[in-house]
Amino acid sequence: MFVGGTAEPDVLDVDQGLTLACIGFLCLLLVAMIIRCAKVIVDPYSAIPTSTWEEQHREKNEMLTHSHHFC
Repeated sequence: MFVGGTAEPDVLDVDQGLTLACIGFLCLLLVAMIIRCAKVIVDPYSAIPTSTWEEQHREKNEMLTHSHHFC
């Protein structure tokens, strides 16, 4: 920007700096979420802990075992 015949660089004011910082942070967050979602789409079962599957399998077996006793 030329002021009084001297060349001064355009300086960001506080509002523009804060806005650009927030936009940059949101872009980084967006990229992180895209990467995480892509990993889940590629291998959905790796995101689920195996203990959850073991507990569900164990509960299902217990329910089947107990239901046979009542017949």
